[in-house]
Amino acid sequence: MAKSSFKMEHPLERRQAEASRIREKYPDRIPVIVERAEKSDVPEIDKKKYLVPADLTVGQFVYVVRKRIKLSPEKAIFIFVKNILPPTAAMMSAIYEENKDEDGFLYMTYSGENTFGLVF
Repeated sequence: MAKSSFKMEHPLERRQAEASRIREKYPDRIPVIVERAEKSDVPEIDKKKYLVPADLTVGQFVYVVRKRIKLSPEKAIFIFVKNILPPTAAMMSAIYEENKDEDGFLYMTYSGENTFGLVF
């Protein structure tokens, strides 16, 4: 898995402090970083950091991402967590608890095609 550009731009200590501050201030929200997959033909997203309600499903969050990249309805989008396609009915809080990074953020990658082919 390619290293996140967010991780390369910000040192671990700063990311940990930011995620910790966010979780204290907004305990019902999840800090998520969304980045485009390296070889994806889908447009780049205009915003990488999200504070996602814990009770949002993955499917609902995919809808948010689709709107941010202004993707036409006939185009498919796939969201990956650690190169795995999470179930759309899963709660973001469950995905966060199982897959959060050591810095406290949940990293998600999106692509126009199922580049990894794995499903939870």
